[in-house]
Amino acid sequence: MSEQSFEQLFEEQGMKQIRTGEIVEGTVISVKEDEIVLNIGYKADGIVTRNEYTNTPNVDLTTCVSVGDTMEVKVLKVNDGEGQVLLTYKRLAAEKGNKRIEEAFQNKEVLKAKVIQVMTGGLSVSVEETRIFIPASLVSDTYEKDLTKYADQEIEFVVTEFDPKKRRIIGNRKMLLVAAKEARMKELLETLKEGDIVEGTIKNVTNFGAFIDLGGIDGLLHISEMSWGRVENPQKTFKAGTQIKVLVKEINGEKIALSLKFDDTNPWLKAAINYQTGTVVKGSVARMTDFGAFIELEPGIDALLHVSQISKERIDKPADVLSVGQEIEAKVVDFNEADKKISLSIKALLADTETKEEEEE
Repeated sequence: MSEQSFEQLFEEQGMKQIRTGEIVEGTVISVKEDEIVLNIGYKADGIVTRNEYTNTPNVDLTTCVSVGDTMEVKVLKVNDGEGQVLLTYKRLAAEKGNKRIEEAFQNKEVLKAKVIQVMTGGLSVSVEETRIFIPASLVSDTYEKDLTKYADQEIEFVVTEFDPKKRRIIGNRKMLLVAAKEARMKELLETLKEGDIVEGTIKNVTNFGAFIDLGGIDGLLHISEMSWGRVENPQKTFKAGTQIKVLVKEINGEKIALSLKFDDTNPWLKAAINYQTGTVVKGSVARMTDFGAFIELEPGIDALLHVSQISKERIDKPADVLSVGQEIEAKVVDFNEADKKISLSIKALLADTETKEEEEE
């Protein structure tokens, strides 16, 4: 019997001839976790293995297709050595996916896909079974050492390189984040004004201040603006992730200076009452010079205790009798609200005590 008569026989029995590379349609007659069996109208059934169905690792195929479903597949081998036809669903889908991705690349369209693999150098996503690689440097607009949080997550990106012949298709998520951040920054700068009190999130704390995320743009809360008093170490006072209300002190282009020195908390508002001349006060030694010691009466208000006013005896320098942090009691001998200056005297307080004792005698 001739080869032609075999083909005629198959056709008479409703069978068809297939060739490697041909696209055929089949009906699912059996499905396991790692294999799909299709009736493709040929003398042998067709097999789609897990690796030829999807790029997603360890997927359970029974959750993807059911008996009776129809599928369009591509012939890889007419005989896999066991009399079965080896088929691929993934590669056919990838060919269609390539066209889809090429259109997105040309139109700069934003795509959304699930991360199917996290690698040391970046992320792998799949669009219609076509793999797209997003390098670690293009995943975010900030450095991220650990990318595992993106596993199985759907992310948006744009395709910035498309060369399917070299299997080089590169996605870029960073571009979208930067564009969105710039849009938020522009919107915020158009509405933000000096003197506004806004809420933000502490993003990073350094030894000179803290950077506050205002919802699209960062502002700097300098160490000198953290309190009316002194802050020695910002990292002990402020923690990243904390919500905080701040005052917009100055806007210079995209640079925003922030402050926690709210006008209504200024300690000098009541200083004239609390520290009027003749008042006896308590405070701690904040710092010293050769000519005197500065006493912190409360955060934001320091007073000068001149070396000549520390004791009735002669003292060469304050450090001879005082130490930083030491609590002292003294008398206010001068109050200058205009220059925000207060002068103290221990010697005057001692003199008052002696006079009182003499009067009691």
